[in-house]
Amino acid sequence: MVTKKEWSEFRSTGLLLIINQILHIFGWAIVFEMENNEIKNVYPARVKFRGFSNDHTDVAYKQLSRFMEDNATDLNNEAQS
Repeated sequence: MVTKKEWSEFRSTGLLLIINQILHIFGWAIVFEMENNEIKNVYPARVKFRGFSNDHTDVAYKQLSRFMEDNATDLNNEAQS
C-alpha cells in the first residue's frame, strides 16, 4: 500500500534533515530548490559538506518528535498488521 505525499509534507516532518545526515556520510544529499518559499525542484546530489548547524538540527528534531507523537498509533498499527 502506497499513499503519495507532497515533498513539502515530507520536509515538514524533519525527516529530510535526518535522512540527509545519513547521506552526508557518503557525500550525498537530497536537495530542495526553493523559490519564494515554494519547492521548485528536488534531486539527489554529491556534496562536500558534512552535517548541519545545531539550530537546524534542533528544529528538525522538534519537527520529528511532533511527527512521531502525532502518528505513533498509526505507525504502530501499520507495523503490527
